[in-house]
Amino acid sequence: MKYTTNFFFSLILIFTFSGVQAQPIFPENGEVYRDDVVPRIDIQINADTLAWLYANPDSDTEFHAVFMFGNGTVKDTMENVGFRLRGNTSRYAAKKSFKVSFNSFESGRKYKGLEKMNLNGEHNDPTISRSKVCWDLLRSLDIPAPRSNHVQVYINNTYYGLYLSVEHVDEEFVESRFGNNDGNLFKCLYPADLAYLGSNPDLYKYEGGGRRAYDLMTNTAEDDYSDLANLIEIINNTPINDLPCKLEAVFNVQDYLKIMAFDVFTSNWDGYIFNKNNFYLYHNTKTDRFEYVLYDPDNTFGIDWFGIEWSQRDVYNWSSGNRPLYTRLLQVQKYRSQYSKYLKQIADFAGTAGYFPYIHALRDKIYPFVLNDLFYQMDYGYDISDFTNSFDFGTGAHVPVGLTEYISARRTSLQDQLVLNNTYPVLKYLNAHHTGVNQPVLFSVFASDDLAGLVVKLAYEINSTLPVNYQQMFDDGNHGDGLAGDHIYGVFLEGFASTTEISYTIEATDNSGQVTGFPCEPAILTIPPPYESGLYINEYMASNETTISDENGEFNDWIEIFNGGTSAVWMGDKYLSDDLENPDKWQFPDISIEAGGFILVWADEDQGQGPLHANFKLSAGGEEIGLFDNEASLFSPIDALIYQPQTTDISEGRNPDGGNEWKFYQFPTPGISNLLSDINENPEGKNSLKAFPNPATGEFVHLNKTMNCSVYNTFGKIIFEEKNVNMLNIKTLFPGLYFIKTSDGEVIKFIVQ
Repeated sequence: MKYTTNFFFSLILIFTFSGVQAQPIFPENGEVYRDDVVPRIDIQINADTLAWLYANPDSDTEFHAVFMFGNGTVKDTMENVGFRLRGNTSRYAAKKSFKVSFNSFESGRKYKGLEKMNLNGEHNDPTISRSKVCWDLLRSLDIPAPRSNHVQVYINNTYYGLYLSVEHVDEEFVESRFGNNDGNLFKCLYPADLAYLGSNPDLYKYEGGGRRAYDLMTNTAEDDYSDLANLIEIINNTPINDLPCKLEAVFNVQDYLKIMAFDVFTSNWDGYIFNKNNFYLYHNTKTDRFEYVLYDPDNTFGIDWFGIEWSQRDVYNWSSGNRPLYTRLLQVQKYRSQYSKYLKQIADFAGTAGYFPYIHALRDKIYPFVLNDLFYQMDYGYDISDFTNSFDFGTGAHVPVGLTEYISARRTSLQDQLVLNNTYPVLKYLNAHHTGVNQPVLFSVFASDDLAGLVVKLAYEINSTLPVNYQQMFDDGNHGDGLAGDHIYGVFLEGFASTTEISYTIEATDNSGQVTGFPCEPAILTIPPPYESGLYINEYMASNETTISDENGEFNDWIEIFNGGTSAVWMGDKYLSDDLENPDKWQFPDISIEAGGFILVWADEDQGQGPLHANFKLSAGGEEIGLFDNEASLFSPIDALIYQPQTTDISEGRNPDGGNEWKFYQFPTPGISNLLSDINENPEGKNSLKAFPNPATGEFVHLNKTMNCSVYNTFGKIIFEEKNVNMLNIKTLFPGLYFIKTSDGEVIKFIVQ
C-alpha cells in the first residue's frame, strides 16, 4: 500500500503511517540475513591475488572477485565485486576477516539493497557467537544495529570456515535506519574519547593508528567537523544542571543510555566507555541530533586481555580514564536512574526461561559448520569440544568464562550494585507532520514510564501568543499514533491558516507526579502558503537493476515528475527530497517542464554525473519523496508520498498520469506516460508485431499483418486510430518516438525521423 497526496486531499491515511517516522526503522532480515539457515558464500579470486592479500594484511586495496550467494531459496552470482581484508588485529590472525564491496567497480550497484558486506572470522571467540548474541540483544532493545547471521565461506572452492556476516555501517545503513543519509557519519576508532580539544573543528581531525580517530565517511568533500566539535563541546563544558537541555538538543541521549547499559552488561570493553574505540556517530538530519551506532562487539561476555573480572566490575565506575559522555551522564541523577533501569531490563531479559535455550540452539545450528572449519583451530588451537563447551564454560587464557556463565555472574553481581529509583518519563522521537493550509497537523512522540497511568500532553502557542493551549495525546491507535500500546502518542490539530507559526513542546506526567518536558526550547512548525500547479511525482523506482540506465550506463533509482498543467513550469526554484521534514534537500537545475511533459531525476547521490542527479538515494525498504516550492513560499509542499518496501525493477506510479490511484508497473515507463505501461514487445503466446521501416523516413509504416490499432505519443495520448489496416500513414507525425498498440494488446515502438 502507498499513501500519497498532491498535499491537499485526503491525508488522514498518510498520518497512520508517517506519524512514527522519527523512530528508528528496523528492516527485515531478508534473504541475506536469514537466521533459519546457514547460507553459503563463495568467492572466486585469482590465486596469486589471494596470496598477495595474505602477504600484505595491512592493505585496503580491493581486488576483482566473483561473489556467489546461496541459502536454499536464492542462488545468485555477481561478478566484478571488490574483495579485501578488513579489521584491526584480526588482519594478522590465521582466520582473517573480509569485506565484500558490490559497488567498488560498478558504481551504484547493490546486492539485495547492500553496497558492502562484512565477513568476520571471530577468531578471538571460541563460540563464534558473542557478536551475534550482541546484535540480537540490541535489536530486542529497539536499538538500530547491523543485521547479522552465520555463513559458510568458500574461497576458490576451499572451505575457509564459519563466519559471521555483518551488515556494513555506511550511508545505506543510516538511510535504512533513520530515513536519511545526507548527514555526517563519523567512524570513531581508538583513541576517540570525545574529550574537548578546543573550539576549532579541525582539532578533531587528529590521527591515531594512521587514520583519523573521528573519520568522516560521508560529505568528505566538505570535510566539515563543526557539528562534531559542537557536540563534544556540549558534552564536556556544559554545567551539569544545564546538560540535559543542551545535550538532548543535539544528541539522542535516551537511546544512548540503553547502549551504555548494553556495553556495561555485556562488558563490551573494546567500545567507547573502556577503550575509546569502535563506534559511529551519525548526524541525523531528520531530527538534527547525533545517533550513536555500536560497532564490532566481539570482545564481550567475559573475553579478557587485562586480568579483569568483568562480571563483577562496578557498573557506575566502569570506564578507564576520561570518557566524558559516560561519566557526565552519570552525574545527572535522572540519567543515572534511567541507565540503572535499562541495566535491570537487560538483566531480566537475559534471565528469562528461553534465553539460554536460544543461545544453545544457536550453538547447535552452527555446530556442523564448525566441525569442518580447519581455520577455527589455527589461532588458539581450539577443537570441536572447545566450541561446544565454550558456550557454558571458559576455555582458559583470554576466555576465562563461558558465555552463559558470564551472563549468570553479571546478573548476580547487579543485584548488589544497582541502585534503582523511580525514573522520570522518557520522551523521544518527537515528530510533526502538516499537509498545508487548513489541513490537519499531526504531533507524535514516543513516551514511556516504569509506572502505569502516564499522561502525555501537547503544549502549544499560536504565533507566539498566549495562552498556552494543551491537548492530551493518546496511544490508542486512533490518533495517528501507530498501534495501540506501542508507546507512540499522537494528537491532531486542525485548520491553520497560511504562515501560521505553532511553537510546541510535549509534557509527560507519571503516576507519582514526576514531569518530563521535551524539548526544552519549543519546536517551531510554520504552515506554508498553498502551491497550486499541475506538478506531480508521477512514477518512481527504488530498486533499479536492469530497467533503465542513466547517461553514464549506471542503473540507479529514479523519480519521474509530470506536468499535468496547461503551461510550462520552470523548475529552477523547486526542490526534491527523500525527507518530508527536510524539503530543500536537492534543488532542480535551470530547466522547465512543458505542459504534459516529464522529467526524470536520478536518485543516486552523485550530483557530479549531471544536473538531474540528486544528492540522495531511495531506500527499497520504504521511504518518503517530496516535491516542494521555493524558499519564499516557506517550501510549500507541492506533492509527496510515503511508500513501503519495493520490488526490484518494478516501478510504482499514478494511474493515469497525475491521477489519484497508484499501481505497480511490471513494465515501467520512465520519462513517458504511464498509459504505456503495458509495453511488451514480445508478449508470451502471441505472434510478434513488426513495423518497417523502423526508423521510418517516408510517409508510410508497413505492418506485418492486418489489424485494428492505435498510435500513441510518449505522453500516452492517442494520435490516431485505424481499423483493418496493414499500413499506417505517418506523414503528419513530427520526428520522435511513437507506439503502435493493437486491439489484442500487442505494443511496439517505432521512430519517425
